[in-house]
Amino acid sequence: MPALSEAALEVQLAVDLILLLEQQDLPVNTVLSALTIVQRDFQNKAQRDGEPDTHRL
Repeated sequence: MPALSEAALEVQLAVDLILLLEQQDLPVNTVLSALTIVQRDFQNKAQRDGEPDTHRL
């Protein structure tokens, strides 16, 4: 199995986010709602910056 440091940047970020969120011991639905807000914010930012929206959940 390859090391995490060799994984794609988005995989490394996802692992970091998962660890951070799990440490907070929050209800799953709260985390999912927050992630929806974050996703919407970054999609809006990508549109403003002219980046294609190719990463929908």
